[in-house]
Amino acid sequence: MRLSGLDEGFVRTGLSGTIGTAALFTGEPFDLAELRSRVGERWGGLDRMRQVLEAPRGPAALSGHRWAAGRPFDPAAHVVACEQELRPLLSASVGRRLRPDRPLWQLLAPKPAPNGEQALVLLAHHALIDGSSMATLLRLLMDDSKLAAPRASVPPPAAPSPSPLIPTPRPERPRVRPAALFRECRDSNALGQRLPLASGEAHPSLAVTRLDPDVMRSARRRPAGGRGATLNELLLGAVAGALPTCYGTTSSWPRGRAPLYATVPVDLRDRYEAQQLGNLITAVRIPLPLGADSAAGRLHTCQNLMADLHQRRQTHHAALPVLEGAARAVPWLTAALAKRMIRPEVTTAVCTAFKWRDNPSHLLGRRLSGVVSLPALSSPGTTSLSLVQTADAYLLTVVSHLGPDDSGLIADAVAEELAALASAA
Repeated sequence: MRLSGLDEGFVRTGLSGTIGTAALFTGEPFDLAELRSRVGERWGGLDRMRQVLEAPRGPAALSGHRWAAGRPFDPAAHVVACEQELRPLLSASVGRRLRPDRPLWQLLAPKPAPNGEQALVLLAHHALIDGSSMATLLRLLMDDSKLAAPRASVPPPAAPSPSPLIPTPRPERPRVRPAALFRECRDSNALGQRLPLASGEAHPSLAVTRLDPDVMRSARRRPAGGRGATLNELLLGAVAGALPTCYGTTSSWPRGRAPLYATVPVDLRDRYEAQQLGNLITAVRIPLPLGADSAAGRLHTCQNLMADLHQRRQTHHAALPVLEGAARAVPWLTAALAKRMIRPEVTTAVCTAFKWRDNPSHLLGRRLSGVVSLPALSSPGTTSLSLVQTADAYLLTVVSHLGPDDSGLIADAVAEELAALASAA
């Protein structure tokens, strides 16, 4: 089966493409045999978790990659314990390439933290699944999962009944005006600012910060008397203040006063395909308000910029069939577009935020206490931030390809921005 245009793009960037999600639990260490049994039971019937990536069957410019229907995966090979604790494991996973001779995912059980917290880390190539798919897979493992665990593949009956992991027929795609398509194409391709490299040499780095829940609750109520702020709006506003704090005024940056765009991944799934695995996402670019004079002002501007997110999502959704057709007909065009999109002037900062809504959740009797998202490492001169809320736990991850300590500097600056916003009158 040929890869979709989006999947093909993730393969053709030349980067590792590895993304991850770490689920944190309280309780005793996991029994590896019990964990492998649960994974085999709940994921064994998912075709997506059995697919192996095949190289193009002809010249790469004229032929695309394919998914080969692999045999049932071996839980013993994919579910592995490791001697590292969570933070070193995540750092080592930044930029790591998964083995290409088997399905491109792995579930790791790192060494428990000194406070007794357990973790499970799901790693996968972005061509295989997106962040929403990772959340679906982890929810499927939970003791109290609301998703039905699929059985192993068998010949389908004449009229199969719908499954939570099989898409059902969806409504017609929304219609959009050509002018909206033109504006979105223009805004998606405009060159922006890139972050300066102090030493001229880029180093991958990672930082994970647990944010104060009282600060986050106060920040989400801003501006006072308004509707409150979403996690995405908070993260964008905080990044707009944090980057000048870390790198100085934009006039000293490589492209002067050009806009610095933040890329916001947007899920294209509707209620008919909410649990569908794979990549059903797009990316919307937002010019960050770097010149605003206060944390509250930056948040307010980001809220205005995000107000038309639904309309822009509809525009992207309507354009997908055209882009998919072009990608399948001209694979070299997919490679060119993919490499352009990872340029630091195009994708400078990626900001993702979401909430784990199934609370409480338990896995083999252990309570879920937090979720950490691991963004993919992008090209030199870029950074990616992910904020996840699980009940009262707010965990921020920063992956950067800048200076050796820049992820920690950015994470600290984001936390300070959120604190300033929370305390604003």
